[in-house]
Amino acid sequence: MPQLSRRQVLALVPAGAFVAIAAPLRARADTPSDHTRLLANARAIFAGTAESNGRPEAAARLAAIHAAARSHLAGLDAAGPGELFAGVPLGTSDPNLSTSFLRLYEIALATCTPGYASDLVGNTAVQRRVLDGLEWLHAHHFGDQAAGYYGNWFHWEIGIPASVSKTFALVTDLAATERPDLVTTYVASMDAYLRNGMDGDVDLDSRFHTGANLADITTNRVLQGAVTGDDARVSKAIADQSTVFATIDPYDIQHGNTDGYYADGSFIQHHSVAYTGSYGRTLLTRVVQTIKLLDGTDAAPGTDLPDVVHGWVRDGFAPVIVDGWMMEIVKGRAVSRTGTGYADVATVLEAAVDLTDYTSGDNAAALGAYVRHLATASPTPPDPARFVSPVSAVRYADLLADAGAPAADLNPPARSVAFNAMDRTVHRRPAFTFALARSSDRISRYEYMSGENLLPWFQGDGAFSLYLAGQDHTQSFGVDFYTTVSPYRLPGTTVPVEERRTVPELYGQPWYENPGHPLGFTSSSESQNTYVYFPRATNSFSGGATLGAYGAAGMVLSDDVPYVDAQAGVLPDDFVVYANARAVKSWFLLDDEVVVLAAGIHDQHGRDVVTTLDSRIASPADGVVVTGRRRDGGPWSSDGAPARLDWLRWDNPGQGVAVGYAVLDAGPVTVTLEDVTRSRRTVRTSNPDTAATKRVFTAAVEHGRRRSALAYAIVPGATEARLAEYGRQGRIAVLANDERVQAVRHSGLGLVAATVFEGRAQVRNLAIDGPASVLVREGDDGRTTVALSDPTMRRDAVTVTIRGRHLDVVSADDGVEVRRVPGGTEVRARTHEAYGASLTATLRRR
Repeated sequence: MPQLSRRQVLALVPAGAFVAIAAPLRARADTPSDHTRLLANARAIFAGTAESNGRPEAAARLAAIHAAARSHLAGLDAAGPGELFAGVPLGTSDPNLSTSFLRLYEIALATCTPGYASDLVGNTAVQRRVLDGLEWLHAHHFGDQAAGYYGNWFHWEIGIPASVSKTFALVTDLAATERPDLVTTYVASMDAYLRNGMDGDVDLDSRFHTGANLADITTNRVLQGAVTGDDARVSKAIADQSTVFATIDPYDIQHGNTDGYYADGSFIQHHSVAYTGSYGRTLLTRVVQTIKLLDGTDAAPGTDLPDVVHGWVRDGFAPVIVDGWMMEIVKGRAVSRTGTGYADVATVLEAAVDLTDYTSGDNAAALGAYVRHLATASPTPPDPARFVSPVSAVRYADLLADAGAPAADLNPPARSVAFNAMDRTVHRRPAFTFALARSSDRISRYEYMSGENLLPWFQGDGAFSLYLAGQDHTQSFGVDFYTTVSPYRLPGTTVPVEERRTVPELYGQPWYENPGHPLGFTSSSESQNTYVYFPRATNSFSGGATLGAYGAAGMVLSDDVPYVDAQAGVLPDDFVVYANARAVKSWFLLDDEVVVLAAGIHDQHGRDVVTTLDSRIASPADGVVVTGRRRDGGPWSSDGAPARLDWLRWDNPGQGVAVGYAVLDAGPVTVTLEDVTRSRRTVRTSNPDTAATKRVFTAAVEHGRRRSALAYAIVPGATEARLAEYGRQGRIAVLANDERVQAVRHSGLGLVAATVFEGRAQVRNLAIDGPASVLVREGDDGRTTVALSDPTMRRDAVTVTIRGRHLDVVSADDGVEVRRVPGGTEVRARTHEAYGASLTATLRRR
């Protein structure tokens, strides 16, 4: 995708440039007419235009806007002491204060929806009530800097300013006429609350002013500048926001910032959290809104920047959207929220709709086709009433009505994606999608924060999600999965047997408080991030390679940073840490199956260890059936006793889906199928105290305290007869499975895939210089294709020697050298600063 280096962008920022490929926003271009255009664009984005609002496709969105406004007006009327809105007490709750500002904005929004038949439209009396509310909130709850800034910094620097800035953009004329000092008073207060910035402005060196947060803050400041006629504010905000368009270069980090989009499509927020599905969506929304805000001004970016954003959608978002559902592996703590993956994708859908008006021709056509694909991809069609903009709802309808225009996924039917920059792997086939979460000394094992995702401990330890085509994913994943599946039995994880306590259970509040310690633990301190909210692992080995539509991934289980630092005496004595189990793991991603190997499974502290082959949930009414065959030839029995198995099959007739497990090598497997009922508040303190009931299937191997290994294949959709073939025909052979090397061969594909954790390894006719991830495929046409990567991201080169007849080069990526050596052909990939990318070569026999 088109990429701008961060160095190119930042070099221009001091000069007030937007970006190298966009017209600079010169001070003389920020005339009142530009401000007028910015404000008009803002109103169109949020409230629609007379043209859009006259279309029937906008009616549902407009009705929702007006229903919310009338409800909020009733709340204003019924407010009691200490409230602006009934039931939203103020004084100690920053979320309630933010909600109060948001409701004022939503009332103002209804008054500015041209073309909609309502007595609220253009109602200056209602707008005065909004301004009255803003005055009251400032006087009693926002203006006093000494009393404010309690709770979460986000509300004070981003959330409240967003509502205030949009409100003033909507009612700026009345405010300028009747409350001329109110806007400047608020702007001064919002600047003062920007405490993680510098001199009341953005600070690109601040760890808070990165990625989605930076986009939020700068969008607010563009609106503030437009309302106040402040050319410099608008220009500076646009220049600051322009930096988020740059692809993060991990070998040339600017301002200490690792948040943003990477060359492999990864998105990181909070410096180490894989976050495409939550903060990534926020960033996508904000930059698209900025593109729309700048439309028609001298700062409009043309098609180049929208084309960069198209690349984000194609390479970053599309791979992690399956059947219109946002995958759990890129949602951080948001996995514990009650919203669905389908609702998450509506944000991406709206951005794609808007981008079709701004990207270049081929990209616009591809996005339009993707919009039409998403419209029918999920069981429930997307609801444009949930879009932000009525204009977007109308544009969406037009795209769907485009006669003869194709609908097409941005993903090919078969695709394997190694998001190594954020330790995630996605493997797609028409019948299933496999999504894997890894972690390392670069990427967090999980994210917990603000009482969200209370049971997160093993979510980045090789946990996977298996999505089956045609299934309603609300029945299989989302908050109910994490509510009813034990956190110690997440699919694919190897964990020590022990009970852990949540952060609120440990410390009586959602964080660890110890400001007097040298690390200065407070709710928003860097130490809180490092040790509580999103701790990294300590292993460097986590990554993998892809060869066409096939892939391999591997990781080493390790302790996390909190545990290691606690042993070194860095942390306070009352800070609780947990040790992890040990293992090396590999996943080999094929057409019909995913082969999972684990070796060196043990615990350094003498605890028992359990590996979960899979856990799945279903409605109790679906009639799930589990069948299997024991290694001795007898049928598996549901008596609950562990048994050595050849295969196991989970069948959900209610959803019309099934998954098979071919047990290639493992100890006795314990299988449970039970109805579990828990409150959704189990995983998030602010969730409603409502019960989720699911029939939970779990297959696990209890290793005890023995050093163990295992190998199994996950075979989506497999019949019992198909599973029985794994033992008889042996299309898949495990070539190695120990702590140095794990490898498999698939005879039908002519594919050998290997993970080498250390040293040199011989795998069949391959001599591999590790650490490395390697795939080699021999085709029927005499060609051999090779893919190599460095999962540690620390090596200068990775080498594989193919023993046998000499092979000639057909093609090779930059940085790949092929040469003859005694007894074979050596392929050497220069992996220095490749950041885990796969490097490939195609060879042929002479």
